[in-house]
Formats: sequence, structure tokens, C-alpha cells
Amino acid sequence: MTKNSKIAIGWFGLILVVITSVGCQPKSRESVSVPLTSTENRSERRAFDGSPPVVPHQPLGAKCEVCHTEKGSAVPGMAFAPANPHGNVGSLQNCRQCHLFQQADDLFAETEFQPLPVKMEAGSRLFPGAPPTIPHSLQMRENCLACHAGPTARPEIRCSHPERSNCVQCHVAQSAPHDAEFLQVSLSD
Repeated sequence: MTKNSKIAIGWFGLILVVITSVGCQPKSRESVSVPLTSTENRSERRAFDGSPPVVPHQPLGAKCEVCHTEKGSAVPGMAFAPANPHGNVGSLQNCRQCHLFQQADDLFAETEFQPLPVKMEAGSRLFPGAPPTIPHSLQMRENCLACHAGPTARPEIRCSHPERSNCVQCHVAQSAPHDAEFLQVSLSD
């Protein structure tokens, strides 16, 4: 082997190492500081567990997507606008079809109504060592990172690996509590 061919192989090896390692560096996380909403306040912004949150501010005269982007954005003079989990998909472009503006509390009479308690606990697992199951419906919740990543994600549901893009590849939807128990028994037989 000649000296020139050894140099060429050395350069080729160096280029190969550089090319293969370019995508291996972790992406930098956003460093936006956002005060978290308490669990009680989060529940107060919903009519019932699983319902869409109300809009906690007055109409601003712009499309919701201006502030509520795919990843959320800091709005000058206001708070951090959480991410839009729906994107700009067909009928979901009409935000106010589901999200209503918060009304004054004094319009309603006092009642004895007690809502069902919200379970803020870790998801069950299909079998020991499996990732947590998804404890809610996936309908209209296709963008998992809108709630589980970014500066507004609650610590108890924050994802430790948001760079992975296909959540349902590992996390399966739990359709009903008894389904997970049935599958656990079936798999252990």
C-alpha cells in the first residue's frame, strides 16, 4: 500500500466519521421559563375531565394559530401560549367550535354538583417493563408533544424523550381499564 493510498483511506475514514456523527448530537431543549398551572386551576378550566380547556383570555382579534403554534410561543405582555395539538387540519381550524371563552362565574347559581375526580397518576403498563399505556382517547389528541413536551408540559406528564416522533410505536392506547388487566392475564398464561 502506498503512502498516498494510506492518506486517502485516512481522509475517507475521517469524512465518514464526521458524516455519521452529525445527526447524533441531542437537540437543544427550549429554555423558556413558564409558570405551571396548578392541577386545581387546570381542572377549573375544563367543564369535565377530558373536555377541551376554555380560552382564559378575551378575544384578541387574530387567528388562534398566530400564538398557539405547533410548539407554542411566548406572547409579549401575556403568558406563554401553549402548543396547538390539532395543527391546521380541516374542521379543527375552527377553534371556538370546542374551546369557548371563559364566562363570569357569577352567572350561575350555586349547586351541590361534584365532578368526577381527575386521576393524575402514572399510566398502567401492559406488562412488566413495558412503557406506560395512553390513558385517554387519541381522537383529536394526535400531537402528543403539545401536552407532553415543551415549557408548558406538566411535570407529571412531561416526556423524557420528545425527540422520538412516533409515540404510539411504543405506547399503546388503553381503551378501558379492564382491557389492560385482561391482556396482562392473557400474556402471563
